[in-house]
Amino acid sequence: MLRYGLTGGIASGKSTVARMLRELGFPVIEADRVAHQVIERGQPAYDEVVSVFGDTILDSDKRINRSSLAAIVFNDQNKLAQLNGIIHPRVEEEMLRQFAELARSGKHTAAFVEAALIFEAGLNKKLDGVLVAWCLPEQQVARLKERGLSAAEAEKRIASQMPVAEKLVLATEKIDCSGSFEETPRQVRAFAEKLRRSSQGK
Repeated sequence: MLRYGLTGGIASGKSTVARMLRELGFPVIEADRVAHQVIERGQPAYDEVVSVFGDTILDSDKRINRSSLAAIVFNDQNKLAQLNGIIHPRVEEEMLRQFAELARSGKHTAAFVEAALIFEAGLNKKLDGVLVAWCLPEQQVARLKERGLSAAEAEKRIASQMPVAEKLVLATEKIDCSGSFEETPRQVRAFAEKLRRSSQGK
């Protein structure tokens, strides 16, 4: 079973491509969901996050309040790096466990992990390839404004990520999400067919 990453800049079409892959029968592990799980009470990263960031990030039932945590790390690169250093190894461990489980089932030619920071976290080294969804920067800004952000906030979010051009250089495959509604599914179907052929050729 091939193990692929799916990434892209914020509001670039990554979640849309993930949905299309699922509809075509490919499992997609959501790294964000795993990251939320590993900081739940009783889970591996909980105690470490609380010891580093303090009790102020806890809500009334002692669960980590992600909004409080985000407010601390969003404008502080050092604190963000600290948080990522705690969470990323746990997410990677769980991702590899889920991939192994899917491979043992023998049902899938390929499976994906959808994550914003695949290259930044070095996850690409554990994968057979990385699919990058991309669109034009002005489209990212327009989509983020539709989600309620101001133009300045949208540009700040985009600027805080690895530039799309750098991701595209590192990509194994690319999906251009800047075109029509028909164009993106056509590319995803072609990529899925290519994956199935390469799997059968092994």
